[in-house]
Amino acid sequence: MIGSAPLRYEMAARDCGIAEGGIGVMRALIESTGLARAIDERVHVLKAHLPYHESDHVLALAINVLCGGTCIEDLELRRRDEVLLDALGAKALPDPTTAGDFCRRFKPKDVAELMDVLNGVRCRVWRTQPTEFFDCAYLDVDGSIVETYGECKDGMDVTYDGRWGFHPLLVSLANTAEPLFLVNRPGNRPSHEGAAAYIDQAVALLRSAGFRRIVCRGDTDFEQTKFLDHWDDDGVEFIFGTDARAGVVMAADRLPESSWTLLERSERAPIRTAPRAKRSRVKDSIVEQRGYKTLVLAREHVAEFPIQPRACARPYRCVVVRKTIDVKQGQAVLYPEIRYFFYITNRHDLSQQDVVLMANDRCNQEKLIEQLKNGVPALTAPLDDLDSNWAYSIIAALAWSLKAWLALLLPCNPRWHARHESQRRELLSMSFRTFLNQVIRIPVLIVRSARRIWYRFIAWRDSIPMLFRAVNHLQTVRLE
Repeated sequence: MIGSAPLRYEMAARDCGIAEGGIGVMRALIESTGLARAIDERVHVLKAHLPYHESDHVLALAINVLCGGTCIEDLELRRRDEVLLDALGAKALPDPTTAGDFCRRFKPKDVAELMDVLNGVRCRVWRTQPTEFFDCAYLDVDGSIVETYGECKDGMDVTYDGRWGFHPLLVSLANTAEPLFLVNRPGNRPSHEGAAAYIDQAVALLRSAGFRRIVCRGDTDFEQTKFLDHWDDDGVEFIFGTDARAGVVMAADRLPESSWTLLERSERAPIRTAPRAKRSRVKDSIVEQRGYKTLVLAREHVAEFPIQPRACARPYRCVVVRKTIDVKQGQAVLYPEIRYFFYITNRHDLSQQDVVLMANDRCNQEKLIEQLKNGVPALTAPLDDLDSNWAYSIIAALAWSLKAWLALLLPCNPRWHARHESQRRELLSMSFRTFLNQVIRIPVLIVRSARRIWYRFIAWRDSIPMLFRAVNHLQTVRLE
């Protein structure tokens, strides 16, 4: 089926093109938000600007990621692409060695300043949103292990499970899946270390942006009972998992059966087309045939009781989920097993079931962490010490934030509001690889005149009308 006609390669005389045609809208986004100027005004790590400024290095690394680069060495492909330089209106881009040296110049105070700059631009983007956007902010916090096989990376350490690497802390806004604070730490540090201070900074940032309610969520590692009264007095609502200690397990056992209600999970979305026949579960059949022991969730019940940790001056709600798990061997049920999961919260306006479901929604942050590891990628530790890897993770994660800002600034025509709003939500929740394939990787011809750069699409994507709408809007908006 593959043709056998003779082929001929030749160089185009005047027509030049690139595969990453969507990079133009990201360039317009950077100009509209005033990101480059904000970086140059506050981040100072270079002794002389010959010829690059701090914003040149930061944006070059972010553009490398937006063009599909997976490591710093891929920056060499960008700087040797003359057509890409024309598309960006750039004379040159830093090479990988210079970019790595730039990251190694960062100290902790410089990284903190860079995060503040990005959060300042983030607030300007948020202020363009409608009033209902600021009803409630969901602040998620978690840690993740970044494993490395290098032996000369200063600051790495052994994790709790025997791996070598780092243990970054992530504080993110669940509404838009944006990383607000990303802190690199040695691999042997506990998850909650330093989290309270960054939660306070995130709360101050969200309040300055105009959010009326703030809900902080985390797993059992971030309960930190000595800070609960402080957050409660500050008007911060929280839902944290709490460890199944002997005292709380005993309190759950003492609850009367009448206080337990069945926990109902949300049903799956209805099938719009004809339902398909389900395939047989091969794994389950093998487990039954060989008589292996397996655990099967039978039902869930929820209840609550007041709890006052030793470090707190007042009691809080403790919502407990009782999972009844059938221990099976083959097809026979041996015995039921009871397991408890506890959540501590100061929210009294939610039902017990709503508390559990809202706490479970924090699992969406795991998707963000996976994107920062494998999609962007920001959590890869490519450099040789803790601070330089910290700086690189912040800069690479900027590519993910730019995707979110593009979605937030995408205009909605009143006539087509439902369709345009659906595109915004889809772009906001889109994985990074899908974003590259649908929005960035669109072949274009680049025509550069004295005062203008023309991007001429030579292939069709469903996202092209959205790009036209975004560029026309961004070129008329200045958020500085």
